[in-house]
Amino acid sequence: MEIKQQIQLIATCKFGLEAVVKRELEELGFTDLRVTNGSVEFDAVMSDIPTVNLWLRAAERVLLKVATFTAMNFDELYDQMRAIAWEKWIPADGYFPVNAKVHKSTIDSVRSTQSIAKKAIVDRLMEAHAADSLPETGAEYAVLVTILKEEVLLTLDSSGDGLHKRGYRLETGEAPLRETMAAALVLLSFWNPSRLLIDPFCGSGTILIEAAMIGRNMAPGLNRPFYASEEWPFVEGWREARAKAAEAVLDTPMQLFGYDIDPAVIPIAKRNAERAGVDEDITFNVKDVKELWIDQQYGIIISNMPYGERVSDYKALNKIYVSLHHTFRKKKGWSLFLLTADTMFRLYFKRQTPNRSRKLYNGNIRVYYYQYHGEREIVNG
Repeated sequence: MEIKQQIQLIATCKFGLEAVVKRELEELGFTDLRVTNGSVEFDAVMSDIPTVNLWLRAAERVLLKVATFTAMNFDELYDQMRAIAWEKWIPADGYFPVNAKVHKSTIDSVRSTQSIAKKAIVDRLMEAHAADSLPETGAEYAVLVTILKEEVLLTLDSSGDGLHKRGYRLETGEAPLRETMAAALVLLSFWNPSRLLIDPFCGSGTILIEAAMIGRNMAPGLNRPFYASEEWPFVEGWREARAKAAEAVLDTPMQLFGYDIDPAVIPIAKRNAERAGVDEDITFNVKDVKELWIDQQYGIIISNMPYGERVSDYKALNKIYVSLHHTFRKKKGWSLFLLTADTMFRLYFKRQTPNRSRKLYNGNIRVYYYQYHGEREIVNG
């Protein structure tokens, strides 16, 4: 198949991060981006699939759009799906699991949708490949059927495992933050490699590791061993895209510091940073936030705050909030970007009201990204 064939790709993301992913795609050179809740669709060619998978930091997956149509019932769903030239995408030995998402539709059973969609693809492939059976022993072509009201969207998952699986985080702390979300927090901040960055609740180090990768222009998927579409015969250019990404890495001096009160997570953070190839860029140490001493006039804080899901946690949380307020109340040159599920936090940090608050989702937990903008540093010369 010609790698210059025009296709449509869909980068999925967590709700609230659509603008971040759109900006990433614009920086990669894509135009005419169509944003919907939890996704950004764009025109591409086959050879773009490796580049997008390797470079998107805040997206969850890259889906190849196969078809859209209208279906009011299961009979229409079967007929429309069987009419699609699945043999164009899936070989006779291809492994094609089918998953479905259904919302506000008369086709209201996810399990039945998956079963009927699978049968339609099987029937089409057996006829097209003149096969008596489909062994499904080959490469994976995961099919996703998304139904909103009567509109059906069919896609193939080019990523395989979610893009948050960079390959460096084999160990986590108690409340891990996804790599894609951590990268988004950095991209939504004012941080750049010339600015001091501290995470006082660093846990397994994900925010600082993602920042270091951004600072070094390191593709987030550079060290990941495998993507599903690497085995698709119609997608070429994976080797070239990986080589180009490796050549793009910069040697950038940075000031990145991670602290945590839990001594067990600091070795984990160091090992994660080492696997990511950024261990020399970050300093991790055990430190209670109440002992945090800031001796520089300007800097950035980006952190995933303790959530305090148990009532007994609130006293401890209150002490943390008070410590942050005392540390930064007179540090007007510091910008703070804090993720928390506690809507009361902004009442404790009294230096200023948040300049912006974004509602996001960390897993299934609704969280808020409070952004406090500090005074701009004046650089002479």
